[in-house]
Amino acid sequence: MSESVTSPGAGGISVASAFAGMRSVAPVTFRAGCPDCRGRFELAAGALRLAIGATDRTTFYSFTCPDCGAAVRKPAGERIVELLTGGGVRTLRLHTP
Repeated sequence: MSESVTSPGAGGISVASAFAGMRSVAPVTFRAGCPDCRGRFELAAGALRLAIGATDRTTFYSFTCPDCGAAVRKPAGERIVELLTGGGVRTLRLHTP
């Protein structure tokens, strides 16, 4: 089944033709380091978790070191939060009573 959708603001270009030349998008990876073993590596978005709290102290990202297996937790400032959420990292919003 082939369906052609056009957008009035796109000059009558169909969605199918707009995406015809695109290749698949490379998965997002993030560079990280382990404070325990000092290993340096790249992690896929699925290997990271982001927790957003009410303060800087309660906003952090975490992952398991692929080299030594240590649970790593690091603070996440505004820029890190933007990069991780934009890269598809799963986010948990922490609420305080």
